[in-house]
Amino acid sequence: MALCENQAWGDEAAESFQRSTAAAAASEYQGIIEGIRSGDEKCRVEAAKEIRRLTKTSSKHRRQLSGAVDPLVEMLRSGSLECKESALLALLNLAVMDERNKIKIVDAGALEPLVDFLQSANTVLKEHAAAAVLTLTASAVNRPCVGAAGAIPLLVELLSDGNPQAALDAAMALTNLATVPDNLRAVLAARPVPALVGLLRGCRKSSKMADKCSRLLEALLRFEEARTALTAAHGGVLAVVEVLEEGSLLGREHAVGGLLILCESDRDTYREAILNEGAIPGLLELTVQGTAKSQAKAQVLLQLLRESPYRRRKSEKFQPETFENIVCNIVSQIDGEVPGEKAKKMLAEMVQVSMQQSLRHLQRRALICIPPP
Repeated sequence: MALCENQAWGDEAAESFQRSTAAAAASEYQGIIEGIRSGDEKCRVEAAKEIRRLTKTSSKHRRQLSGAVDPLVEMLRSGSLECKESALLALLNLAVMDERNKIKIVDAGALEPLVDFLQSANTVLKEHAAAAVLTLTASAVNRPCVGAAGAIPLLVELLSDGNPQAALDAAMALTNLATVPDNLRAVLAARPVPALVGLLRGCRKSSKMADKCSRLLEALLRFEEARTALTAAHGGVLAVVEVLEEGSLLGREHAVGGLLILCESDRDTYREAILNEGAIPGLLELTVQGTAKSQAKAQVLLQLLRESPYRRRKSEKFQPETFENIVCNIVSQIDGEVPGEKAKKMLAEMVQVSMQQSLRHLQRRALICIPPP
């Protein structure tokens, strides 16, 4: 009996403690929100900083402090630079991994000041705004609104004008926005291809930057303006081929997708540009080592590259028939005529042969890396 009474007392004490803790937390949240609504700017800044601290890693705090969204958005519109920056960082943390807060921030009118910040001479504020726009565009619901607010041309400018982190945030935000057809056309109108090529040439081909730029390029290459811009850009097709060869699985999938779109749109125009950059070795490897989508696209592209007539210059070492037959054989045999392990072994041998042929591209690549006078 005494044991039961002690257990009951312990349960009651635990419940009482939980209630008092919850009440204290609710009181703390209310105090912070009141601080955000204060007429004193210093008080508002301190409250915003506390929201940023609490919501950095806690989804619970993000939910409980969602009531601070409206006053924080108001802080973006007035006050000192410190006031705006504190509010922006607090909103950024409130939005991370919280779909409802993302939508609530846009509904509260945050896009207008964020677009203004993207045009600011203050680089720190501009970078924070790019990060905030990226976070908000993670919600598909927000993407049409962000595009309509005029953020897209400013994000495209950041691709070439921003520091590496701002450029990456801009590329990721544009990739999110481009999933909406109207936004994709707005991205195209801002002429981002030269900047994307520049980023691809300057980054590690297996990096997140390469993945995002390749994905955005693949989407844009459905339009003739983007295809023309890519082939006109210094080292444009080469940059995509390098991702095809050296990128992550995802990056390679987008790179082969982009090249396939090029070749399918006008094989006579773009086939030689792809072959001239030595795409064959990477395509061969991709037919067995890429994702399922990469393998399928690589095989289709190899077939397209083979079917059109192609004649090498007499000065070149290898006979065109030899290598085109190798490509034809590997594609047909991977389709099922040869068991998987044997196909992989054959592929390794053929990649070696094709790599020997592609040595001639090294000089061209070295020259392309040197900007024209």
